[in-house]
Amino acid sequence: MTESQKYTVVEQHPGFELRRYAPHVVAEVTVTGPADEAGNRAFRPLAGYIGGRNVAGRSVAMTAPVLQEKAAGRPIAMTAPVLQQAAGPDASVVGFVMPADESLATLPAPTDPDVTLRAVPEAFAAAAQYSGRWTLSSYEQHLADLDAAVRAAGLEVAGPARWARYDPPWKPWFLRRNEVLLPVAAP
Repeated sequence: MTESQKYTVVEQHPGFELRRYAPHVVAEVTVTGPADEAGNRAFRPLAGYIGGRNVAGRSVAMTAPVLQEKAAGRPIAMTAPVLQQAAGPDASVVGFVMPADESLATLPAPTDPDVTLRAVPEAFAAAAQYSGRWTLSSYEQHLADLDAAVRAAGLEVAGPARWARYDPPWKPWFLRRNEVLLPVAAP
């Protein structure tokens, strides 16, 4: 069974739950092109990293979810999953969340210069879950609904939205777990 990213549900709201995410590390890649193709384009270098294409030649366990967000207007740090500078209007950052027992100190460095590791501190996010195929139009509709619900709850948006995919592409579309995550200021 694949490990899932650690979080605690802090509050339930109409249309979303407020979560506190534990500190974690992500391996990230920035890709250009349409957002709905970014996950496929980033998969090979990220899978290579966890499959042993790193300085230690060590495999790292796959975890869920795979995260994606638009890179434009976002600062990108070159160590940890995955931040960097704005890469343009058609750029996305795709990241694999590393296992909870790993840190920047224990993870092997990537050998692919496109893969970066980034430590992410504890943070709060509003999360709305949905099933089905991942499409840009579906994501955008769920994001609009989540944004409206977050604002109606009086919470302050604190960063760019992310979408999370928990299942492999061969899982039937109607059983897939997807989420839209919107960072919010601590309540």
